[in-house]
Amino acid sequence: MRDPVARLRAALDRTGAESSDFDLNPDFRLPEGRRLRPAGVLVPVTLTGGAPRLILTKRSSALKHHPGQIAFPGGKQEEADADVTAAALREAEEEIGLPRDIPAVLGTLPEHETVTGFRVTPVVAVLERGFDPVPEPGEVEEVFSVPLGHVLDPANYLIESRRWQGKRRHYFTVPFGPYYIWGATARMLRGLAARMEA
Repeated sequence: MRDPVARLRAALDRTGAESSDFDLNPDFRLPEGRRLRPAGVLVPVTLTGGAPRLILTKRSSALKHHPGQIAFPGGKQEEADADVTAAALREAEEEIGLPRDIPAVLGTLPEHETVTGFRVTPVVAVLERGFDPVPEPGEVEEVFSVPLGHVLDPANYLIESRRWQGKRRHYFTVPFGPYYIWGATARMLRGLAARMEA
C-alpha cells in the first residue's frame, strides 16, 4: 500500500455520517429517549514486517456482550478515562497487552451505535514497532491480524442476514480465512473503506 499513513490521515479528514447496527434495516425504528454508553475501540494498523495489517480479537464466548465475535480491542469509557481515545488505549493494553506508548493515534471515525446500547468511537492508530500480544483470558480468546488491504477493498464485503427479534436483519460481513468478521466491526471497517476510496 502506497504511504498508508498519509492515506489513512486523508481518509480520517473526510466528513462522513455516523453509522449503526441498523444501517441496512431502514424499517427498524430506534427507541426515542434511548441512553447510549460511550465506548472507544482501537483500530490498530501495524507498519512492521511488510504490508500493513490490522489487529483484531476474537472475543471470549463467556462474555455478556458480543460473545465469540471478531472485534477491535476496546470497551466502554470509564470515569477515570479522559475521553474515548484514552478508553480505547487502556482497553487495548488490558485486552491484548499493547503498551499505551506504541500506538500513534491518527484520528477517529464517526461514532457507531450498537444494538447493545453503546456509542462507539473507532480510534485509528498505527504501530511502528512490534509487541507481543497477550490476550486477557476472561475477555479475549485470540489476537490475530488481517491484511489492511483486504478490509479496505469494498469488493470483499458481503451483505448477509439472519432473523433477530422476529425480523430479518441485514448486516455487513468481510470474511478472511477462518475469521467471520461481521456486525459492528465490519460496519465500521466498511465506513473506513468508503473513505479510503473517496
